[in-house]
Amino acid sequence: MSAAAAIDLFEEGASALLVFRALFEARGWTCRAASLEEVVGDVAASWGTYQLRFVRRRDDRVMQAICRPDITVTDCKVGVVSRLIALVNEQIWLGHFDLWSRGNVLVFRHAIVLGDEGEISLSQAQLLAETAIEECDRFYPAFQFALWGDRTPEDALAAAMVDAIGEA
Repeated sequence: MSAAAAIDLFEEGASALLVFRALFEARGWTCRAASLEEVVGDVAASWGTYQLRFVRRRDDRVMQAICRPDITVTDCKVGVVSRLIALVNEQIWLGHFDLWSRGNVLVFRHAIVLGDEGEISLSQAQLLAETAIEECDRFYPAFQFALWGDRTPEDALAAAMVDAIGEA
C-alpha cells in the first residue's frame, strides 16, 4: 500500500488498527495483523530493531503500544533491572517500562483512550509510536550498562543520561 493510500484509509475513517497499519507502511516498516485486535511489526531504531505492537481493547476503547527492544534479562539480573526500571519510570511522563514475568522480557508500554467511535487520528497514532521508540532509545544504554557493564542501577542511569546529553 502506498503512503497516499495509507492517508486515504485514515481520511475515510478507517478503524484504529488500519490507521496503525497505514502508519507502518507509510514509514516503510514491516507489519502484519497478529489478530483482529493487534498489529505488530519491526522498527529500525537507534540501538537495533525493536518489535512494535499495537493492541486494541475494543470494549474499553483503549489502544496500547508495546515496544520491545531486544533485551532479555537473565534471572540473576532481575533485581538489578527491576530497580533500574523503577528509576527510569520516574523520568518518564508518558508510558512506562515493565519486565514481563514470562521470559524476563523488557518492554515499554503506553496506552491512549480512543474516541467515542473507537477511532484514532493519524497524529495520535504517530505520537504513540514515536513515544515508544524514543523512550526505548533513550534508556537502552542504561539497561545495557546494568546488564553487561555490571553497573548499579543508579550508576547505569546516570551514565546513560550523561552520554545522551553529550550526543545532543
